[in-house]
Amino acid sequence: MNQNEIRLFVLERANECCEYCQSPHNFSSDDFAVEHIVAKAQGGNDDLNNLALSCQGCNNRKYTSTHGLDTVTGELVGLYNPRIDIWEEHFVWNDDTSILIGLTSIARATISKLDLNRARVMNLRQVLFLAGVHPRIPKADSGFHIR
Repeated sequence: MNQNEIRLFVLERANECCEYCQSPHNFSSDDFAVEHIVAKAQGGNDDLNNLALSCQGCNNRKYTSTHGLDTVTGELVGLYNPRIDIWEEHFVWNDDTSILIGLTSIARATISKLDLNRARVMNLRQVLFLAGVHPRIPKADSGFHIR
């Protein structure tokens, strides 16, 4: 696959959303990155299973990190990996779907490290919720799963 084909594949696989904060690509003023889940500097490769779609905010905050601190236990744990972890098992939305809540140590560390509840993302979620296009991954009690 060439770079354009890889980008298109990753974009479609991610349902055109950041695989971390769930922001939709088509509502972003910045292009999204095809990021390495495990950075090349950390021994990662260009295999499709090591690539994720990431908004610039998440990509910049994650950088080469693979671990973060669980805000409850203080332990160093692996960050959410969209190729092996199931989003709905780690995260839920609050009642108005503007805030991500971590159910697991992986989620709490990822929310903290990538600042998944940063003000601009929360504002975007509120606007998109009012427009009826958020959340792309519904609240846990809906029984609906997107992968």
